[in-house]
Amino acid sequence: MDNTVVSTETEGKTWGGGNKPLNASYGKMMMWFFIVSDALTFSGFLAAYGFSRFKFIDSWPIADEVFTHVPFYHGELPMVYVAFMTFVLIISSVTMVLAVDAGHEMKKAKVTFYLLLTIIFGAVFVGSQAWEWSTFIKGDYGAVQTNGGNILQFVNAEDEHQVALRDFVVADHDGRIAHEGKNGLWYQSEDTQPTYTIEEVIKGLESHDNVLVRTQIINEEGEKTILSREESLKQLKDNGKIVVEGANLHVNEYGTPLFADFFFFITGFHGFHVFSGVMINIIILFNVILGTYERRKSYEMVEKVGLYWHFVDLVWVFIFTFFYLV
Repeated sequence: MDNTVVSTETEGKTWGGGNKPLNASYGKMMMWFFIVSDALTFSGFLAAYGFSRFKFIDSWPIADEVFTHVPFYHGELPMVYVAFMTFVLIISSVTMVLAVDAGHEMKKAKVTFYLLLTIIFGAVFVGSQAWEWSTFIKGDYGAVQTNGGNILQFVNAEDEHQVALRDFVVADHDGRIAHEGKNGLWYQSEDTQPTYTIEEVIKGLESHDNVLVRTQIINEEGEKTILSREESLKQLKDNGKIVVEGANLHVNEYGTPLFADFFFFITGFHGFHVFSGVMINIIILFNVILGTYERRKSYEMVEKVGLYWHFVDLVWVFIFTFFYLV
């Protein structure tokens, strides 16, 4: 019997069908697998956000009234800073394309320059997102949560612009601090006490005839419902429960807490991706400077990281559309 082993063209190769299926290297294929799986994850998150928003469409916070802040400027500039963040991330994608293109031409200096710009733009975006989180958590106007969990905001009766609690409420309570284990029972603690009490807010509203209550319910014109003077006082006295300042996973001065939950989770998850991309780009930059890829005669690693970076940019376009524009 002839036991001769017949050799095939694929013997000893990485893939049974060849080294480069779809004309892509093993590393690039694995990056594409990761991107597809990550895209499905983000798709699930955004789909859940979409369903939840549709369910509470009549009380969902209006983005133009939430994201109005700009660093070093106290005023209302709806969506301006978010648009700046988006622009910075898109520009970083352009510089990454230029870095990959320079790598194809084996131009080390250009790869270094454009990769450095990508890192800077990415760091600016992450820093901006951290500032946005801080502003969102801290809040600016304050509101009152009712017994049913709804949010009551306050507006000027003349121009219907939102009014901050500090503009018409005076804090005259005894200054009780939040209970902590160190100053009471060791096993109990409380959340930070709000600046004002319900009683103080009611008193402030009674003494300012030009202030009205605005509910979180959106009317047919796409604006939040503003109550009359009598209805404002009655709603606050009968249903006012706690004063809310800023947003967290429990309460949200801008509207339903579910909005804050999705905001922190989805933008935080994306921010982690951007931060990871910046860290990876820094490592790649050091390798470029050390000449690692020059010795390999290939800058494919820059291209693989570029695929990840473009994916992160593309995901932000969807997040920007879902959270801020729609």
